[in-house]
Amino acid sequence: MAKSVSGFSKLTKQEKVDWLTAHFTNVGIEAKEILQQYWNEDRILQSLHDDFVENTLTNFYLPYAIAPNFVINKKNYAIPMVIEESSVVAAASMVAKFWSSRGGIKTKILSTIKSGQIHLIYHGSSEGLQLYFDKMKPQLLRATENITENMRQRGGGILDLKLKNITHELDNYYQIHVEFDTKDSMGANFINTCLEAIANEFRRPDIEIVMSILSNYVPECVVRAEVSCPVEELYEENALHFAQKFVQAVKIAAVEPYRAVTHNKGIMNGVDAVVIATGNDFRAVEAGVHAFAARNGKYSSLSHAEIKDGKFRFWIDLPLSLGTVGGLTKLHPLAKLSLEILDNPNAEELMQIVAAAGLAQNFAALRALTTTGIQKGHMKLHLTNIIKLLNAKEDEKQFLIQYFENKTISHKAVVDKYYEMRREKE
Repeated sequence: MAKSVSGFSKLTKQEKVDWLTAHFTNVGIEAKEILQQYWNEDRILQSLHDDFVENTLTNFYLPYAIAPNFVINKKNYAIPMVIEESSVVAAASMVAKFWSSRGGIKTKILSTIKSGQIHLIYHGSSEGLQLYFDKMKPQLLRATENITENMRQRGGGILDLKLKNITHELDNYYQIHVEFDTKDSMGANFINTCLEAIANEFRRPDIEIVMSILSNYVPECVVRAEVSCPVEELYEENALHFAQKFVQAVKIAAVEPYRAVTHNKGIMNGVDAVVIATGNDFRAVEAGVHAFAARNGKYSSLSHAEIKDGKFRFWIDLPLSLGTVGGLTKLHPLAKLSLEILDNPNAEELMQIVAAAGLAQNFAALRALTTTGIQKGHMKLHLTNIIKLLNAKEDEKQFLIQYFENKTISHKAVVDKYYEMRREKE
């Protein structure tokens, strides 16, 4: 078979593997073995995974871990997290334990509105288009009644639709902005189907419908998570000094985009890990969160901190569009199990759990940065990965762990010490 191929999707999985390894790897047999060793022995389960996306060759594993000891709104949680970064779960677990004895993490939903837009071009007068929209609005809503029936029975559906004139930004550009409440589903398919039905009803010769699509920017679907305690409970020594440094670090992230991006990335370590574990769309969440961070015209911190009347307060507002029904949440066995572990939350409860994980991760990072530094804890966890790359034996592993207990860890330092140890043995 050639490097270009027709009908690739119609080949069997084995034929796809054979073609790929023959033409795009230099280690064909080894590549086949790597791909095939991740196939699940349960053929039914493997078939389920194969059908998630097109042209599946194998499964790509990420660690599935649990961060215990979370107390959120006085309820105990063990939070599933899927992530490859070594320090994330340890940090989340440590912070969860820390705050569990200080009232836990408090969360609340600020709003749950999602939106989609019908983007259109119109060359006539804006007043004329507005009059037409006002006349058609009841008919546009009726066009979606069959689609929204089940959602309306659950208390959701279309909340409002309005015509927006954006010709000051782009010549002849208007949009119909539609707001939704999708209850426990993320609602992507529901929103897009409604938008297309409305667009079809709104068509006429002088209106050009460009596209109809939901938005992953959800600034009105927001959850807050926060922690607070007397300042003296934050640190064993010099509590006020370190609390002030913590607050200052958050203020720096609020005004300096270079810092804010890394600051918010740390938050998303916690957020994404839970979003993936529950079968939700982490790319949509990422896009929406970072747009939210720049909503005031400058990229800024998602979290906030203050010291007032001797009390430390740390909080975060996150736009999260999540679901607990539909998509992979009910198809992927581990996603289903994750929701079971979380006591089968509804969408709003899951938003609060995810926000708590993001807040915990940010607290852990800032606490480390403003005291011992970020590398001390991170590199200790990374040490085991370096040792694995060296194929060190168990006694060698234990020696290296003990040797670097109170020393600066770097990849070069570990490798050098490993080979020095080997030479001494010889």
